Amino acid sequence: MSPSCTTCDDSVATPALAPAAAAPRSAWLAVGSIAVGTFVMVTTEFLPVGLLTDIARGLNVSDGTAGLMVTMPGVLAAFAAPALTVAAGRLDRRTVVLALTALLLVSNLLAAFAPSFSTMLVARLLLGLCVGGFWSFAPAVGTQLVPPADQPRAMSMILAGISVGTVLGVPAGALLGSIAGWRSAFAASALLTAVVLAVQLWLLPALPALRAIRPRDLLTPLTRRLAAVGLAAVVLMVAGHFAAYTYLKPLLQQIFGLSPALVTALLLVYGAAGFVGNFIGGRIVARSPLTAVMATALLLAASLAVSTLIGAGVAAGAVVVLAWGVAFGMVPVSATGWMLKALPEAPEAGQAMLVTAFQVAIASGALLGGLAVDGRGIASAMLLGSVLVLAAAAVAAVLGRAPRAAALSAP
Repeated sequence: MSPSCTTCDDSVATPALAPAAAAPRSAWLAVGSIAVGTFVMVTTEFLPVGLLTDIARGLNVSDGTAGLMVTMPGVLAAFAAPALTVAAGRLDRRTVVLALTALLLVSNLLAAFAPSFSTMLVARLLLGLCVGGFWSFAPAVGTQLVPPADQPRAMSMILAGISVGTVLGVPAGALLGSIAGWRSAFAASALLTAVVLAVQLWLLPALPALRAIRPRDLLTPLTRRLAAVGLAAVVLMVAGHFAAYTYLKPLLQQIFGLSPALVTALLLVYGAAGFVGNFIGGRIVARSPLTAVMATALLLAASLAVSTLIGAGVAAGAVVVLAWGVAFGMVPVSATGWMLKALPEAPEAGQAMLVTAFQVAIASGALLGGLAVDGRGIASAMLLGSVLVLAAAAVAAVLGRAPRAAALSAP
């Protein structure tokens, strides 16, 4: 497909970057190293959630101040994604990935040995660079490593690191921190990052960039109809999700009447369901990104709306959490598949803007959800989230259809 194409077919188009030549086994091992890298990155990003009070006491700051450890990386990532995409120029993408993994290692080591909160914030700002840069390059790199027919599966593996990090990494880090101190959790993440870096040094082949991304190229997603529609749908869908997700724990406690132990168990179920959703989304994306986005939005909107109507009890809570978890697990792979289809000649520019859209949506959704909860209670945040997600489905359905379609075989 030529760079001048303004519309694309309704399947994942092969990125303009040619797949690297590699034996199937080594190619999948290389994809696996990227996937484990996403796991470590997400685990590191959210470690302070489970260790916040311990870190605050250890570094002599208030809990509110300690919350900057979560906020600052996300804000920086929104700016880092497009900036690093341009700064990378024509650098071999193998070099870029290795540099980002090395930076993640430095961030974890600095956090593990931080003598003060200011040093910890420096470590977290380095993590923000990793988050923004990694999500701009990782999906496109994954599609370079395998043949076109396997690209949706490779993308699902890489994005599955989000759910695995949430369901296993964060609780494990919190448990390790409670046993051996919060510094040990960052030290363990550093150790795993070092292993990932060594494997990537061994397995990743040369991954030349097709061309350098110029600053004006970052505007391309805003000038291509399908890309712009995808960004609008993502902002609405992710904002809707976080307007509600921010209050998932009080929803389970107050609306469903569950004990703290059951809430913890269902939060683990939510993460596991998200892991499954990644691969369900990948299979649907292989056939049609539009169908994947529509299915994701409708399932997510339905689960949010039903949460206010289904009644109380553990069975009702489990139904909502399972559907909600699967739906949000489908969001990253659906959104990435859409952008790869819409901008096959500029996948990194698309990913950079997608990362920025996610970060803006997360902040906006949490703010809107908070206003709704303060004004009308938790149920209103669920309904607000559902309305926003339904709006995303409407935008995709009305504006996201291309004039021609061609199916890509499923993985």
